[in-house]
This record gives sequence, C-alpha cells and structure tokens, in this order.
Amino acid sequence: MKNIFLLFVAICSLTLSAQTEVGGVNLPNSVEFENETLKLNGVGVREKFWMDMYAGGLYLQQKSSDAKAIVNADEPMAIKLHIVSGMITPKRMTNAVDEGFVNATGGETSTIDPQIKTFKSFFKEIGKGDVFDLVYLPKKGVKVYKNSNELGTVEGLEFKKALFGIWLSENPADDDLKEGMLNQ
Repeated sequence: MKNIFLLFVAICSLTLSAQTEVGGVNLPNSVEFENETLKLNGVGVREKFWMDMYAGGLYLQQKSSDAKAIVNADEPMAIKLHIVSGMITPKRMTNAVDEGFVNATGGETSTIDPQIKTFKSFFKEIGKGDVFDLVYLPKKGVKVYKNSNELGTVEGLEFKKALFGIWLSENPADDDLKEGMLNQ
C-alpha cells in the first residue's frame, strides 16, 4: 500500500510540475506547434486598475531574459494569453492592441497597418476562460489560435517584432507582466 501511495505522489508531482500557476490559471511548461517544442520562459498577469485581465506566458526554444533579442529574433516563439476577466470585450481588446502597437513601434505602424487590421479581426468574440496562442514560425508568420482552433496567420517578421513588442518593448503593456515573461 505504501508503494502505491508513493507512486501516486510521484505521478501527481509530475503532473503538477508540467504546469505553472499564475493569475488563477495553469499554463503549460511547454507547448508544441507544427513540430516546434517551446519552453515556458516566464509568466505574469496583465493588470488594469488593480484587476487581473489575463495571464500571459512567453514560450521560447531557449530561455532568455533579453527582451530586445527576443523581439528581434527570427525563430519560433509564442505568447499564450489566458483571459481571466469578463471585462475584456472585443472592442477593449482591439483598442488595447492598437495602443500596444503604437507603443511598441514608437508610433511607426504605417508599414504594418494591413497586418494589424488582420490581427484585430481575430478578436470578434472574447470571453473569460478563452486562451489565445500567438505563435511565430519563421517563413510562415504569426499563427493565431483561440482555444486551440487556428484563426489565421499574419505574415511578416516586422509584424512579429511589433506584436511581441507589445509585451516586451521599452514601453510594454504592463511592466510587471514583461518582467514575469522574462523571468526577472
């Protein structure tokens, strides 16, 4: 009986260690997209007016705390956003995305405006509990998934740099979330 209990504890430990809890949700410690395995680099929570909006995780091939290098890298990576507030509506999300792109690019969005428009079209419906995966794959672009269903792809490395810059630029959406994603 003691051996069965120890086996149960070991299995539970492995299961628990395969995820990281943040903001009341569990994010996996690794994800796989199109045969690319990415490891959780860091996690955090986007807060606004002292309320949790979403939990976010940054996934890379190799851990890094160099935000600029991550943003500029032309290699597979992903950001997972787990919506934890019912306050996020499609309109609020698209407004936040607009602001994020302006902040990440220093207001220089004209060259990627068509891609931004496409990206915003993926947020027609948002609810508490939805999970968005923003997955960059070189030569393909940023694939957007909602609750594991692919919504579409936005091409271009410059778009990817601006998108990841929303969370990792000098003027991020949330400083604490940036630090969490960079595991600082």
